[in-house]
Amino acid sequence: MIHAAHTLVASIPSPSVSYIDLGPLRIHFYALCIIAGIIVATLMTNYRLTRRGAEPWVVIDIALLAVPLALVGARAFHVLTHPGFYFGADKNPWAVLFIWEGGIAIFGALIGGAVGAYLGCKWTGIRFWSFADALAPGILLAQAMGRFGNWFNQELFGLPTDLPWGLEIDRSNPAFPAGLAPDTLFHPTFLYEVIWNGLGVLVLLWVGRKTWAQWGKLFGLYLVWYGAGRIVWESIRIDPSEIILGLRTNVWAAILAVVVGIAIIVVQTRRHTGHEPSPYQLGREWVAPSALQSQSTEDFVDLSAPPTPEAHADSATSAVTSKQ
Repeated sequence: MIHAAHTLVASIPSPSVSYIDLGPLRIHFYALCIIAGIIVATLMTNYRLTRRGAEPWVVIDIALLAVPLALVGARAFHVLTHPGFYFGADKNPWAVLFIWEGGIAIFGALIGGAVGAYLGCKWTGIRFWSFADALAPGILLAQAMGRFGNWFNQELFGLPTDLPWGLEIDRSNPAFPAGLAPDTLFHPTFLYEVIWNGLGVLVLLWVGRKTWAQWGKLFGLYLVWYGAGRIVWESIRIDPSEIILGLRTNVWAAILAVVVGIAIIVVQTRRHTGHEPSPYQLGREWVAPSALQSQSTEDFVDLSAPPTPEAHADSATSAVTSKQ
């Protein structure tokens, strides 16, 4: 039975192309995966935040700050943890700017995005933790979609394996380890993370219905879920990385994510035991136009003084005159 399964699914092929050319414009599939993830996360967050009573599409105002800072943070974190990729005698330091070629770190994106989201929430009046909870399932789904960009780029794969779902990597790929046979298969870490993140989205959507998951605790659970998975996937990856005390830098970052997530859950549980009253900061609440109209009686009720008897008499005389 096992042999039959191995014969049916011998390996997972990698795409032969990673971009398309439209005239002078080259579009990388990696970038498309990232953009698609951002769009999906924005739509999901808008839906979840609007259901809580926020102004529709206020998420766009927050994203205007959060997304650029997340991209800057993601690239900066990757460059800092992989300096040998960009600096050295035979390296092109300008490649630091070539983000479309791959090389962004989600942990850097979380740091930069958190700063941008905090500023955006201050700007719009949205509670930061309300936004974070609304974002949690969407960002995990976006991360799953973004991993397909690594598949197109044939990068960030794991150790060699003879499992039936081993990933094929072109022998000509610079990331292919030296000394291995051309038909060597590798752990598809991108697929592992896609599956893990997909399951996490379902868990977060289910837990998000519970009152106790408010006040940032759902976002804390996201950090725990994502960090736990990254500890495993990162431990079997073979791409170059800085090593600190025997562990890859991203493993340490994943451990820190789990610790921070647990801390958020514990602290917020102690600080807030009741229902989160509004996604808005106190005094910054938004009221829907329909609610304003239904409560504004001055637009629909005549509040002028009643007419006097003399006015009635004048009106009657005018009416008779007009008939003549």
